[in-house]
Amino acid sequence: MHLGEVQTLKINRFVEFGAYLVDLDSTANGLSVKNNEVLLPKKQLPAQAKENDTIEVFLYKDSEDRMIATTTIPPLSIGRLCVLTVKEVAPIGAFLDWGLTKDLLLPFKEQTSQVEVGDNVLVSLYVDKSNRLCATMKVYEYLETDSPYQKDDKVEGTVYELSRDFGTFVAVDNKYSALIPKNELFSNYKPGDFVSARVISVREDGKLNLSTREKSYIQLDEDAKIVFEELKNNNGFLPYNDKSDPDAIKTKFNLSKNAFKRAIGRLFKNKQITIEDDGIHLM
Repeated sequence: MHLGEVQTLKINRFVEFGAYLVDLDSTANGLSVKNNEVLLPKKQLPAQAKENDTIEVFLYKDSEDRMIATTTIPPLSIGRLCVLTVKEVAPIGAFLDWGLTKDLLLPFKEQTSQVEVGDNVLVSLYVDKSNRLCATMKVYEYLETDSPYQKDDKVEGTVYELSRDFGTFVAVDNKYSALIPKNELFSNYKPGDFVSARVISVREDGKLNLSTREKSYIQLDEDAKIVFEELKNNNGFLPYNDKSDPDAIKTKFNLSKNAFKRAIGRLFKNKQITIEDDGIHLM
């Protein structure tokens, strides 16, 4: 019997408070095999259940740290990934709602960033040193690198970790390893955020590099609209031009300097603005 996994077991014997299950190849035949059977509580028993019936259950530990079976199959099992919601934050970590009577512990040491009640987080399941089921946000090693996606494909995924050196790590389809590189970051993300993106490259190791922006020729009209709206909201003038500091441009417009230059070039060509030494002006 494997903690944290979905298994098919058979009913060995009934007791007042439920039924004890054993492995399919067990020869217990109704006899107590204390260390090789697990309780399925009475309220979980199917109607008309009888000895030797098989039943699909999930194995976890109850509040008294005893292995127990449930027919309520949670969305998470050993080796799989799932987005769960933070239900409570306690001194030992956060507790996640995974549909069972006992919430799932996410220890502080397994958090890639501090979480709060109501946050959604991508986690995997593991058995800790005390033989208890716990969640971890450190899911990098669980992600696959054989995705079917190619350059320019549109993908969706969940942010699971942030890196000052590399960028924002994303699990595409909550399954495949991907990264939004630093130079493609124009929004502030946090773990658990859902993102839609475009594949800009597939690395030799199979991992995906992403961008949340369209190709430049497609993105151009949207960027020009952003700048134009900012101008209208600031009485027709903004103290930015093609000589402005890139960081200042990114802070104001959430655009790279090159994207900003293309945008004001489009607006200038359309005779919507003038570009002066002090900035840009609506015409």
